[in-house]
Amino acid sequence: MAFNASILGLKPIAKGAFGDAVAAWQRFLQRSGFPVGAIDGDFGKATDTATRAYQTKNQLKVTGIADLPTYQVALKQGFIFDIPGVTIALLLQATNFKLDDVKDLQKALNSVLTVPPYPKYPTRPALKLDGGFGANSTRALVEVYRQLDANFKPTLTKALSDKTKNNLGEDFAPAMDILAESARRLRVRLSGAEWYPKFPASTSLEDLTFPFRQYAKDFEKALKEAGAKIEIANTLRPPERVYLMHYATKIANEDIYADEVPYMAGVEIDWVHYTDALSVLRAQEMVDAYEIAYPPALRSNHTRGRAVDWYITWDKAIKLKDATGRTVEINQPRNSFDNEDLWRVGSTYGVVKLAADAPHWSLDGF
Repeated sequence: MAFNASILGLKPIAKGAFGDAVAAWQRFLQRSGFPVGAIDGDFGKATDTATRAYQTKNQLKVTGIADLPTYQVALKQGFIFDIPGVTIALLLQATNFKLDDVKDLQKALNSVLTVPPYPKYPTRPALKLDGGFGANSTRALVEVYRQLDANFKPTLTKALSDKTKNNLGEDFAPAMDILAESARRLRVRLSGAEWYPKFPASTSLEDLTFPFRQYAKDFEKALKEAGAKIEIANTLRPPERVYLMHYATKIANEDIYADEVPYMAGVEIDWVHYTDALSVLRAQEMVDAYEIAYPPALRSNHTRGRAVDWYITWDKAIKLKDATGRTVEINQPRNSFDNEDLWRVGSTYGVVKLAADAPHWSLDGF
């Protein structure tokens, strides 16, 4: 494929250069099997050596300079996905889509996109066939990928006109491969239940902070000695998980619009879907996956290591010692969610139940 590399803003870089463009080139080299050491945006000796090795392997003139001929080969090998700031609009231009071809793509997206109406939210109108391929067109593209997944490329290929296919000629198939991979990468960022396993919380009492760590361990020891069964859901939550839980709840409760959520470094999530209704729906999926009953704050006892979510059950009445050594019989109901006798014993250890949140216990009851 003959890429239009100038559209992508690629400029020659060599030893002594630094910045995002260098970091992108380093990522490509590293992924391609040419070690550069740290990906630090500094075109030093290791990057120079790796560039020369890459040029040698690909039968390019060995200069140590990432220049246009080098880029043309690298783009075919996936470098296009490493370039910072490349929008779908730029990608289409770089893969030789002309104005009418882009309009045809927008028309094809309209024909395959399925967005059911939701109460309270207006149905987003069809994409304007303007050839601009802005944010709205990009979100439509990603939503189509979310809906079709493996059928994305064949379905879209069928929906595009013969004129577009003829205009692109032999570039059509590789251009569609690149479009599909770009859509897949953007789809991975969309909010939804898929984010639940990421940034897992700890399930160890050892990760709690002093003195609550010892309070919880003493209470757990007494529970086990009494014959209770204990399952820990989480203790210390990383800030990234709290961020996801906090803003998923706010969007789902319609306390904030998806496009108003602040960015958090290291969490490459896109909260904004093709329609507002979809943004709310996917946020609610996250709330359900996290089993959120009590709106989580950005800073809480969980982020400070002063809370534990656990499930405590027992098959028959148990004799449980409180922190003073007094024995208390704990019977019905036989779960920690509802048994206030158990809550009172826990509080003697400094482990206080939050009644509004079924599994939650903390240093101060919040």
